[in-house]
Amino acid sequence: MFDFSKKVAIITGGAGVLGSAMAKGLVAAGAKVGILSRTATKVQQAVEEIEAMGGEALALIADVLDEDQLIDARNKVLKKWGRIDILVNAAGGNMKGATIMPDQDIFSLNMEDFTKVTDLNLKGTVLPTMVFAKVMAEQKKGCIINISSMAAQQAITRVVGYSASKAAIDNFTKWMAVEMAHKFGEGIRVNAIAPGFFIAEQNRRLLTNEDGSLTARGQTIVNETPVKRFGEPEELVSTLIWLSSDASSFITGIIVPVDGGFSAFSGV
Repeated sequence: MFDFSKKVAIITGGAGVLGSAMAKGLVAAGAKVGILSRTATKVQQAVEEIEAMGGEALALIADVLDEDQLIDARNKVLKKWGRIDILVNAAGGNMKGATIMPDQDIFSLNMEDFTKVTDLNLKGTVLPTMVFAKVMAEQKKGCIINISSMAAQQAITRVVGYSASKAAIDNFTKWMAVEMAHKFGEGIRVNAIAPGFFIAEQNRRLLTNEDGSLTARGQTIVNETPVKRFGEPEELVSTLIWLSSDASSFITGIIVPVDGGFSAFSGV
């Protein structure tokens, strides 16, 4: 049920902290993995790490907002492996101008940065889905896993652009699940994982100080997380494997929190 030896996966943002952990998890289950990101050096490093563990990986240098580059990546995967079974839309991020700092309010929002964040998180999920899921539609089988966030579940201060775009991911996940099932049958499923708080490069300075201690915001997050810690990237893997396998063949259109209880806790 968890034999991925004949499966081919593509992970956008696959050179990042969370993306690379998920890529390694899929490889450990037997899958071949295409690592897609804009930065060639980081992609090559991720590929080399997978090859060092005995896995098979392919470097895909592409921008998730560039359709031509995505099509080239798709053709490269098909030429090498002949199919695409799993798409993990892990590319995303935030920008300073789309975040409300403590000494600011909503009227300080930089709309240009807000648009860029929305494009990266939402369009950067929709466009790769359109490109790579076309192969799944032809195969009549495949799994798409989007990456949501706790910021989509409830209001989290400051990160307005990121929150809005991740909330849109939740809606797109449900919409796409219905669309694919109606038009292409039960073999194509679309779900999302909503990570709680994990420390990655983009939020490290927001959550931790130079000496590794927690910032006030980092401490607040830990206080509001029942298990009293941040997540480890590898803790996303089991949910990813489950959603990508036949073990979840009757599951589509859901958002699964992996959050240490954050979304369950009222704060009281």
